[in-house]
Amino acid sequence: MRPKGCARCALATMIPVLPEFDPPTRVLKRAQYEAFAFELLDGDVRVRNESYPDPTVHEYRVRIRDGVPHSCSCPADASGDGPCKHRVAVAIRPRLLDLAVKMRVVADGGAPSRAGDDTTAPPCECNGLSEELPCWNCVDAGRCDLE
Repeated sequence: MRPKGCARCALATMIPVLPEFDPPTRVLKRAQYEAFAFELLDGDVRVRNESYPDPTVHEYRVRIRDGVPHSCSCPADASGDGPCKHRVAVAIRPRLLDLAVKMRVVADGGAPSRAGDDTTAPPCECNGLSEELPCWNCVDAGRCDLE
C-alpha cells in the first residue's frame, strides 16, 4: 500500500493511460515537476525541457499511437527500461493528449483510423528506399517502426 498523497496513486486514478505505462515513481515525479514545453506536431507532441540552460538540446518527439504516447526520440526511451519522462509527461496531461489525437485525425484527412474496420492501409512504398528507412505508409499503418 502506498502512503496517502502518493503522486503515482493520485495520477493513476485520474489518467487512464498511466496504469498501462506503470512508470517508476522517480520518472512520474520528474514528468510532473520539470519545466516542459509542449508543441503539437501533426498528431505527435514535441516536448522541450525548459529546465536546462539550452532547452533545444533537450527537445524530443513523442509519437502518439492509438491515443497513447507510444515512443519518444530521447535516449532514455530507447533503453527499453519503461516509458521515459517525456512520454509520461504527455500521458499525465489528458487535454494535451486529446488535442494530439484530434490533430492526428485532421492531419489524416478528418477520419480517425479504426483497427478492424473495412478500410485498407495505404500500400507499401518501401521499394527503392534504403533497408534502414521504411516508407511513411508502413510506419503510419504500424507495419514498421522507426526504431
